[in-house]
Amino acid sequence: MGAGTKSNAVEAILWDNDGVLVDTEPLYLQASRETLEHAGIPLSEAAYREISLRQGGSVFVLAARQGFPPRRIEKMRRQRDQRYAELLDGEIRVLDGVRSTLASLSGRIPMGIVTSSRRSHFDRIHRATGLVEYFDFVLASGDYDHHKPHPDPYLTGAARLGVDAVACLAIEDTERGLQSAVAAGMRCLVIPHRLSAGGDFARAHRILGSAHEVPDAVEALLGAPGVTPGPDPHS
Repeated sequence: MGAGTKSNAVEAILWDNDGVLVDTEPLYLQASRETLEHAGIPLSEAAYREISLRQGGSVFVLAARQGFPPRRIEKMRRQRDQRYAELLDGEIRVLDGVRSTLASLSGRIPMGIVTSSRRSHFDRIHRATGLVEYFDFVLASGDYDHHKPHPDPYLTGAARLGVDAVACLAIEDTERGLQSAVAAGMRCLVIPHRLSAGGDFARAHRILGSAHEVPDAVEALLGAPGVTPGPDPHS
């Protein structure tokens, strides 16, 4: 699609989910914090940001460092996942500008979701958002071998679309996601939020303030006339 050489034209967009499409990252932090604190292990936002959002690791490393056995840690992980599922039963906020941006791009360029979420959690999140209809596919945890910041999730997404990775544009909110996309050879737009703000996004193609800015950023890479976003009732 669009003008430009094969080396710089964008042919597809791959979106992260949590913190990009929906405001679920604070809920995951809450579930993780409650579970660890029940075991007497504090979890600060700074620690969560470093371990999860920067390194792409598990916050249960804090339990391992205190000598908790693997069986106990696995039980804690299940408890956290259950608590997170309960929190997802509340109202899920679609982030500012997402709905209008997806409506403006849908049908013009192939799009997929590449998330680290468990499929059961992803489905719970999107039971009522109506966002999934804008995408050609969803890749969740278990659909690839290695998690972000490894490039495998985005390479799998590009293969699913049948598009070279260098022709894909990723949209992320965290350092681990940016690292994954760049390692796969993709350009990446980063939309930081409260928990990921202040991260090292030097390798991002652009840093945006909200999803409202995505259409213009995409058009600059397509070399086509600007997209006029539709109304966003959730803005």
